[in-house]
Amino acid sequence: MKLPAIHGYIDRRILINFTADPKVVEKIIPFPFRPHLYKNKAIVGICLIRLKSIKTLGLPDFMGIGSENGAHRIAVEWDEDGEVKTGVYIPRRDTSSKINALVGGRIFPGKHYHAKFNVEEKNKKYHIDFKSSDQLETSIDARETETFNTRSIFGTLEEASGFFEKGSLGYSPNQDKFEGLQLNTYKWEMQPLDVLEVKSTFYENEHVFPKGSIVFDNALLMTNIEHTWKTMPDK
Repeated sequence: MKLPAIHGYIDRRILINFTADPKVVEKIIPFPFRPHLYKNKAIVGICLIRLKSIKTLGLPDFMGIGSENGAHRIAVEWDEDGEVKTGVYIPRRDTSSKINALVGGRIFPGKHYHAKFNVEEKNKKYHIDFKSSDQLETSIDARETETFNTRSIFGTLEEASGFFEKGSLGYSPNQDKFEGLQLNTYKWEMQPLDVLEVKSTFYENEHVFPKGSIVFDNALLMTNIEHTWKTMPDK
């Protein structure tokens, strides 16, 4: 089922980014995808996004719904029509919305696990944690800063922002296909976050990511971004 364009606002979006061993990542992403490398490293991460006024494009904002959501994502590339395309492969999605969990993978692309989110945002400090119905846990404590992480593989905020802007097309697994969703933002503005603590039992699973194969790199913040979502053809 092809959905009409969806319109709304990204009230807050935090991207938590890690570098990972490409050979490890190759084992967990399916064909036709392969890791999209940066300086010979795979880039994986978590998107913590609060959406508001989400509804069919053209309807008034008061008819929209909001939710807290988490997506574990991997930067990927693939061959299509003789060109190399880039985007993200999203092995799992989590949401505070029972509606999203119900329609995800049925009407809306990608299966969504229902999760309980705890969020505290005050004085430019952020605490977000969630625990999913299957016990996956994710959390972050961070604060706004004007200085990009000097130890990041990207070197500058502009390099990081440019890389992640290319990841606007995401594919999620659903049965025997991969469902695509294109994010189109009306503006693209990121600022750095200083991360005090971060946890993800998904990335801390040493059966999937052996010790030393994944390292925290940086975190980025976006706020108050008007956008649309558009479904794309399955793969």
